[in-house]
Amino acid sequence: MVWLLLALPAAIMLVDLGSGAVDAMDLLHPTGEWAVRMMVVAMAIGPLTELLGRRAWILWLLPRRRWFGFAAFLYALAHLACYVIDMGTLADMLAEVTEHGIWTGWAALLLLAAPGLTSTDAAMRALRRNWKRLQRLAYPAALFTAAHWVLLTWRWTPALVHFGPLLTLTLMRLWSRRSGRFWRKKEA
Repeated sequence: MVWLLLALPAAIMLVDLGSGAVDAMDLLHPTGEWAVRMMVVAMAIGPLTELLGRRAWILWLLPRRRWFGFAAFLYALAHLACYVIDMGTLADMLAEVTEHGIWTGWAALLLLAAPGLTSTDAAMRALRRNWKRLQRLAYPAALFTAAHWVLLTWRWTPALVHFGPLLTLTLMRLWSRRSGRFWRKKEA
């Protein structure tokens, strides 16, 4: 059921694309936004657990965190596919790869690829302790993603609306660790 909900925006976009209501360029921004939304949800679960404790809804989200991360990677690949279709040729893509708004997107995708491709149970077992280190590449991926968004649009507000909750939770988590203060009751 969760996978159906995660795939619903993509299904709607595919129907619109198939019917001719939109083209690849029209889907460039929505696929990127959905990638960010999934990334933020996946990354926010850790700080929420640390700050609020093991509440029922957080315990439900914890084992599904990888699903949101993998969905973020898939939406990022859809974003890339729309970009490739819109650009048309490799020469056109290479011509703009040095632009800040473009190379930051490539960097974000490359960093997100490692956690995205190793989100399986088999990868967890094979990589053991290194799996968690690899998953932490999502943090620099998120920074590059935010830079990609802002540098392409020069609009801070939409990027802040999407990344603000994650930034706030991360800062609260860091403050909580440094100060020793927690919003949840300490466990005995």
